[in-house]
Amino acid sequence: MKAQLPRLISLDALRGFTIALMIVVNYPGSEDSVFFTLRHSLWNGLSLTDQVAPFFLFIVGVSIVFAFSKRLDNGSPRSGLYRRIIFRSLKIYAVGMFLNLMPAFDFHTIRWTGTLQRIAFVYLACAILFLNTNWKQQVWIAAAGLIAYWLALTCIPTPGAGKVMLEPGINIVAWIDNKFLPGRMWRGTWDPESILTTATAIISGITGMLAGRLMQSNYSSNEKVNYLMTAGLLSSITGYFWGLIFPVNENLWTSSFVLVTSGFAALLFGAFYFLVDIKGHTQGTRPGIIFGSNAITIYVLADVWALFFYEAKFNGVTLNDRAVQGMIHAGLPPELASLLYVLFFLCINFIPAWILYRKKIFIKL
Repeated sequence: MKAQLPRLISLDALRGFTIALMIVVNYPGSEDSVFFTLRHSLWNGLSLTDQVAPFFLFIVGVSIVFAFSKRLDNGSPRSGLYRRIIFRSLKIYAVGMFLNLMPAFDFHTIRWTGTLQRIAFVYLACAILFLNTNWKQQVWIAAAGLIAYWLALTCIPTPGAGKVMLEPGINIVAWIDNKFLPGRMWRGTWDPESILTTATAIISGITGMLAGRLMQSNYSSNEKVNYLMTAGLLSSITGYFWGLIFPVNENLWTSSFVLVTSGFAALLFGAFYFLVDIKGHTQGTRPGIIFGSNAITIYVLADVWALFFYEAKFNGVTLNDRAVQGMIHAGLPPELASLLYVLFFLCINFIPAWILYRKKIFIKL
């Protein structure tokens, strides 16, 4: 039997802070002037920015457990839950396609993958798994999937290369995309949200579901923290050593990348839960809660706002270029000027988030 828990402030805040960080790393004031930690790794390796997407998928997994456990306890028929899952997945995917088409809506250069599209697939797969498997089966599915992916990428020669390759655009993941993925790819010959990496991204969601199962168990609050932090530490260490032979790589969403990032996510979630929900240190969580209450909606709005704050030109110059150059001429380092502009942009996005939260409007995409 699982214990019925009040809503976790830590989970809501962590979701919101993750979305806020996603906006910060996606919209620097200048692409040429970004602090190292706010850049994606060029290929192998792990930066703060590389961890944003897997953290959000981890949170998706945790949220699935809480949302569907409540509905099952309330006697909701499974047929209705399946319809809800499919409908919501289609909505998220459709919104992702809308963002991909903006602003020109040129269907000849359409890209079928993206951040929201990945979230849609992870949500679909994890929600269905939650309704049909227990936590032990989910562990076995995740472990088997990570091992199978490792063997596929390190044992199957890349067609055309005659040997195993794990280089940008020259690997089995890119080959499958070029063979079966329609439309334009983000990097020309390869796409970070690829067909094959969606499988391991789903496993990132499964790790979140396992954390959610733990939080709904009958263990005491301190025991939950201990188990969560221990699992996070072991996952991170395992991922690090696996990365010595199968590099930690976000673009390939490698098995080692899943373990390292899920481990860090569990450690962070455990720390948030201990400080916020157990110790009651809620000061400073309100911005995260406000962003997190309409997380995907705010992410979508940021893409729309960006058309004005980053794309539109006034006298031949975009607002971000004008602002960043102005701060640089005033004596600020380029990286700091770029960061200050995106923080200003983040504040712009906070306004609709705060209005929706204050009016208790929660848009469920």
